[in-house]
Amino acid sequence: MLLKKILRVAVVLPAAFLHLLRGYWTIKTKFAKLDQQEQQTQVQQWAQHMLSITSIKLEVTGQVPVAGPVLLVANHISWLDILVLHSARHCRFVSKDGIARWPIVGTLANGSGTLYIKRESRRDAHRMVQTMAGRLSAGDILAVFPEGTTGDGITLRHFHGNLLEAAIATQTPVQAVTLRFMDVATGAFSSAPRYADADTLAQSVWRTLSAPPICAVIDYGELQQHNGRSRRQWAADLHAEIAKKLAR
Repeated sequence: MLLKKILRVAVVLPAAFLHLLRGYWTIKTKFAKLDQQEQQTQVQQWAQHMLSITSIKLEVTGQVPVAGPVLLVANHISWLDILVLHSARHCRFVSKDGIARWPIVGTLANGSGTLYIKRESRRDAHRMVQTMAGRLSAGDILAVFPEGTTGDGITLRHFHGNLLEAAIATQTPVQAVTLRFMDVATGAFSSAPRYADADTLAQSVWRTLSAPPICAVIDYGELQQHNGRSRRQWAADLHAEIAKKLAR
């Protein structure tokens, strides 16, 4: 069994790394010549190919947003979440600023239109709300992980509502997005992609690539307006919606 896992990782990991390099090269050499729609299509197709390389099936329920402005609010489990969401529909993510400095990954994040925030800075949170409001006013689809970190895929951490202020200010609808990973053969919950607490990235990648085939499930909720709710109350309502779906 262990030998089989080692052989699988030995085959998949180089192919995935080569695909990372292809994405890096595409952004560096071709993106400047493409319009925004073409860039977004390239990002979505690249993400779909990466899921194919890693044998991760994608299942989507609910209504995928056709056009912006929309703010997606999702639970956060793994480094895979961004690939999974991009595979269903391109969106701009709000991520911690350190990612911009990661080799290769930073370039890929920049190319996909990521917005960066210093999470420990209240002043920067205010700047990010203004930036998000500008992007939403321009018709973008943005995505945030209001837990601020990854969880175990079963329970939810507290949702921070600060960034919902951008949706309130621009009267943008918000869509709760529930992410989960399942074992394809059994339909049971899979913890293999989890990247939380004491997990290292290497451990998460190993478990993901060596596990039995995994299905990434995205459940898009109904579009909703804030309807006079405070950002704190809206965050609590979105939390409750996603928690209810995870508990099924």
